[in-house]
Amino acid sequence: MAVEDLEEWVDDFSALMQKFPAKDFSFIAYPFVLIVVGGLVLYFTHTDYWDRPKRYTVPAPKKPEETRILKEPTVKVSGSTAIQCYMPATGQFLGFVNPSTPDGIDRAISQAAAAQEKWAKSSFNERRKVLRTMMQYILENQEHICLISSLDSGKTMVDAQLGEIMVTVEKLQWTIKHGEKALRPSKRPTNLLMAYKKNTVHYEPLGVVAALVSWNYPFHNLMGPIISSIFSGNGIVVKVSEQTCWSAAYYTSIARGALVAHGHDPLLVQSVVCWPQTAGHLTSHPGISHLTFIGSRPVCHQVAASAAKSLTPVLAELGGKDAAIILDSAKSDLNRIVNILMRGTFQASGQNCIGIERILATPGVYDKLVEMLEPRVKALRLGLDKDVGAMVSDGSFSRLEKLVEDAVAKGARLLAGGKRYVHPEHPRGFYFSPTLLVDVTPDMGIANEECFGPIMTILRAPTSSAASVLAVANAPDFGLGASVYGRDSDPVLRQVVRDVRAGNVSVNDFAVYYAVQMPFGGVGGSGYGRFAGEEGLRGLCNIKSVCEDRWGCLGVRTSIPPAVQYPVKSQERGWRFTSGVVGVGYALTVKEKIGALIQLAKNS
Repeated sequence: MAVEDLEEWVDDFSALMQKFPAKDFSFIAYPFVLIVVGGLVLYFTHTDYWDRPKRYTVPAPKKPEETRILKEPTVKVSGSTAIQCYMPATGQFLGFVNPSTPDGIDRAISQAAAAQEKWAKSSFNERRKVLRTMMQYILENQEHICLISSLDSGKTMVDAQLGEIMVTVEKLQWTIKHGEKALRPSKRPTNLLMAYKKNTVHYEPLGVVAALVSWNYPFHNLMGPIISSIFSGNGIVVKVSEQTCWSAAYYTSIARGALVAHGHDPLLVQSVVCWPQTAGHLTSHPGISHLTFIGSRPVCHQVAASAAKSLTPVLAELGGKDAAIILDSAKSDLNRIVNILMRGTFQASGQNCIGIERILATPGVYDKLVEMLEPRVKALRLGLDKDVGAMVSDGSFSRLEKLVEDAVAKGARLLAGGKRYVHPEHPRGFYFSPTLLVDVTPDMGIANEECFGPIMTILRAPTSSAASVLAVANAPDFGLGASVYGRDSDPVLRQVVRDVRAGNVSVNDFAVYYAVQMPFGGVGGSGYGRFAGEEGLRGLCNIKSVCEDRWGCLGVRTSIPPAVQYPVKSQERGWRFTSGVVGVGYALTVKEKIGALIQLAKNS
């Protein structure tokens, strides 16, 4: 029957087309053909094949031929100033990197500044070409980039794909598509007194900017500031962490290679690694126009104090104590939510600035949530080829164990993990057991201090009300991210989203704001300023306000009236005149404006 209906429809449609007066519309055909042909000609002759990316190669770091497991893996080696690099997952030696000296930092800034003078004059189209080529390289070499990150930082390949590649290519794609719109001069409104003026805001490069980035995502944390900085017309110096500096030269070469492929100076992009005592030379350097810092609060105090010497503005992202808030209305969605909580807590072994540090559940879902999560956490396996990778070092292990012990002593229940783990195949690797701690209360240290490790803590809200939930959620002195789960129509959900103290909130999801290039940053102890999105690009610019004559060609310009010209003949008359000017511009009623206009005329 369906076939017969289709045949009948085709026959009817054919009959209608035969009756269609095509000749009456023939005048459309010629312009249409011209547009198509013209478009093809432009495509193949004037657009560099629509800005097709250029391919290039970059030499990658290689592991030593001899496998040597360090007895005590550490970046510092007695008797040497070099930085020792190793695999956190196994303790295998990777090589040495010579740290930058103050002279080396001076050279890097000088080289970036020289390249930036020409780069600042490049068009947005030229910058897009570079980013598109860079993006193509990353997509074609993503497996190798992830492998290098895994070796250098200890994360699994899946965690590297999500935390290194996906967010980096998203930043590239967003900047390619929307970056110019964010940085084009924007018109601003005027007022009655200045109706003959037109106002625009221009976004100009600052010069050479710097970024001090953390070790948890060595590729993304390096590339993110580079992408925004060069698209906004700046040169950049990135100080990478000594914990993951083995990969830095390779990752920097990826950015430089894209510049070279399009005929630009690769020295626009610089990366340095140095010991903490040398970093102050960079942060206080008068040649740096802006600093982005990603790290801890104690170090940020030092960075901000150093930057103050040269009055360099600082953007600070200092981690958080992000809460995942599960409301009673989410009860029917717990199966999906549990999977999100696992990924949000244990990705990159919990070394994630927007990772879930606290799960706050209301009474109606608390017990069920604990019941569902316990077997899932206990089933997690450690290792690069398993579920949870290594931590970058064992530097935080004692602190984490003490936080867990303190919580248990105060009444929390430890259902899984809670201590360092000696891997049977890699005893020199740095692993911490996936931990589940429940019945945590807001007064415990682990509920207030950022763990930055594979530790899942669950707190019970006293009641299901928004006020009760918010009192617990907003208790720590952090405010980076949060996620809230519940029925979309739940008024409690809407109030919690509105009043939770955080710079970023995901509703019924985890950290998705970072995957769509929204402005990213925190409040309170989580720092200040925003990177990513329009705000991030503009933050790397001199925001210049330009006010000019709208009808200057007609001679309509500002001229100082006689009543207020120097020398002022009469202060009394001058005051009445200027009072009239204010009244005309700002009086609240038409009658008052007319009165002000009369006063203005009498005292002209």
